[in-house]
Amino acid sequence: MAKCGDYGIRVGELPSGQLDSIGDVAGVSVGHATVDSGESHTGLTVVVPCAANPFIHKVEAGAWVLNGFGKTLGLVQLEELGTIETPIALTNTLNTWLVADALAGAMIDRCAGEGLEVSSINPVVCECNDSYLSRIQDRVLGRAELDAALASASPRFAEGAVGAGRGMSCHGLKGGIGSASRIITIEGENFTLGVLVLSNYGRLRDLRVGGRLVGPAIAAAIESRSREAARDMPDRGSIISILATDLPLCSRQLTRVAKRLSVGLARLGSYIGHGSGEIMIAFSTAGISDAASGASPAGASAASSAARAAAPKAAPAFRALRLLDDSRLDAAFRAAAECEEESVLNSMLAAGPLSGFRGHRRESLRDYVGPIGGVPRAEL
Repeated sequence: MAKCGDYGIRVGELPSGQLDSIGDVAGVSVGHATVDSGESHTGLTVVVPCAANPFIHKVEAGAWVLNGFGKTLGLVQLEELGTIETPIALTNTLNTWLVADALAGAMIDRCAGEGLEVSSINPVVCECNDSYLSRIQDRVLGRAELDAALASASPRFAEGAVGAGRGMSCHGLKGGIGSASRIITIEGENFTLGVLVLSNYGRLRDLRVGGRLVGPAIAAAIESRSREAARDMPDRGSIISILATDLPLCSRQLTRVAKRLSVGLARLGSYIGHGSGEIMIAFSTAGISDAASGASPAGASAASSAARAAAPKAAPAFRALRLLDDSRLDAAFRAAAECEEESVLNSMLAAGPLSGFRGHRRESLRDYVGPIGGVPRAEL
């Protein structure tokens, strides 16, 4: 799986985590289900915020809509209550409601299996439009694909043209799923911040890598190889950005950090066009209990530990919270910007070229950043 480092591209100055992905945040996992059937080249991806049931162990969360040309479900309750209670599902536009229904059903079934009857659920589902490469009207996703994605969820996961990213485009090239992480140190304590994107936005001629404008050279190289003009589309499409961290942040602070993801998009050349949807969601795992992280007390059986985790408990009247002071947020802001920029590039480098619906084709960025490509590595 190609990453920026494989091409000598360094984004920012902060150190990456071991996996250089959102999976570096303890308890967070990602799973995919990919569909290549006829003219459908699509899929879904899930970001699971903790090992235990997120309906019981809700994570603190915030959201920011930079440009609202999108169909994301679940943000109203997220913004009101500041928590997420399901995995976050990513898919294509016309499958949004089918995936939301499947996610609600999966959570109802999981809660019932743990002895909890729920009367409300707020599935969070985000989308981008993959209709250039996939026949989006087919609406081929449902409960089977969601269950497959959940079953495959792991801190180690594929990036590129996989899951929800299968049919996505980015800056006129192949886009998809990308991720990156950064380690920040505050008063001698290390914390992890990771980002996962579903990239499907931007103009090719605006693309910048490492601060250098490379889009026009790549467009010229594509035209030279294919003998036809590279499509110069407006900046539209959408990008979904999911940020996870183990920093102790409240919903308001997470929203502030989510806003800084836009810095990474600007560094890549996006001007956030009218027809693009930029949706950012951030959550913190800092408040998750030992049960939610999968730990069991010494001597306890898995069954008894699960039963305790599932048992409804009365909420205390007051909560003691450990929160980072706002004056120390700059480290998280920098990490968010660096992770967003690298995640988008990783989504493009990990995705190979794809020919899809109606013969439409997207080339891969990785074919233009090496010595055999149209843009010498020195240009990056």
